[in-house]
Amino acid sequence: MSEVYIIGHKSPDTDSICAAIAYANYKRITGENPAAKAARAGEINPETEYVLKNFGIDVPELLKNAEGKKLILVDHNEFQQIVDGAEKAEIIEVLDHHRIEFKLANPIFFHTEPVGSTSTLVAEKYFDKGVKLDKKMAGIMLAAILSDTVVFKSPTSTNRDKKVADKLAKIVGVDPQKFGVEVKKAKASLEGKSAKDIIHSDFKDYTFGGKKVGVGQVEIVDINEAISRKREILKEMERMTTQEGYDMIFMMLTDIIEEGTELLVVGDMDSSVTKKAFNAELKDNSVYIKGMMSRKKQVIPPLEKTIS
Repeated sequence: MSEVYIIGHKSPDTDSICAAIAYANYKRITGENPAAKAARAGEINPETEYVLKNFGIDVPELLKNAEGKKLILVDHNEFQQIVDGAEKAEIIEVLDHHRIEFKLANPIFFHTEPVGSTSTLVAEKYFDKGVKLDKKMAGIMLAAILSDTVVFKSPTSTNRDKKVADKLAKIVGVDPQKFGVEVKKAKASLEGKSAKDIIHSDFKDYTFGGKKVGVGQVEIVDINEAISRKREILKEMERMTTQEGYDMIFMMLTDIIEEGTELLVVGDMDSSVTKKAFNAELKDNSVYIKGMMSRKKQVIPPLEKTIS
């Protein structure tokens, strides 16, 4: 049987990596696909590195080009975010929790639900089938859920995420709230990171109304640390609009303690778009928006509506 790569999006976050690992393990254990193999479409961030090391799990193989491969996509379904070469690969399944922006000539199994994390859906598969979960698999899925829901502070968080997290936490033997804070702190510091590294630590491409739009997000525990890097980050964003063809770039500096975001904006129509989408006035290319925590739920929908 030929290998099937289970893979998340470019600039992978913890959910993208951990969901791929756990789903590949599920496929092998249940016999649904004994050749399933987790892969990644980019370098992992410090938070994901912390999680994998904590549970003694190897970083998945980097798949630079998927041409000729069989793929199962997790935690994404937009072609701007898919691994290079995917247009010449065979996509056989999608498991996701984002909006649907997917078109394929052949029918496939496509599963998406409005929960806070793809790992919630993967864990439910284990529970529903009665598949035994060891501490390692339970741990990485718990970490992914806590990361994607910002320890249940994000508006994307659901009761299903909390119920699944409680079950996983019992297997791991940790308090989910305390463990969640440990996980988030692993990614929170910007020290030693370049402006480019900060932007691309969790960055996604979108196309709205024919416009190429990039939206990045970094979660921090000290907003002042991020503000001190503001000019440097904006300069890199401006370079990207000039040299990489972006019409607009939005960068979310999200304070997970105070629950708000310093939103940095560059590009065409930046002031008018921000005003219409978020009812917020930019000053020196940025604005603080209290309560903004989720790119998926609070940023992408109003941007798409405004720009399109």
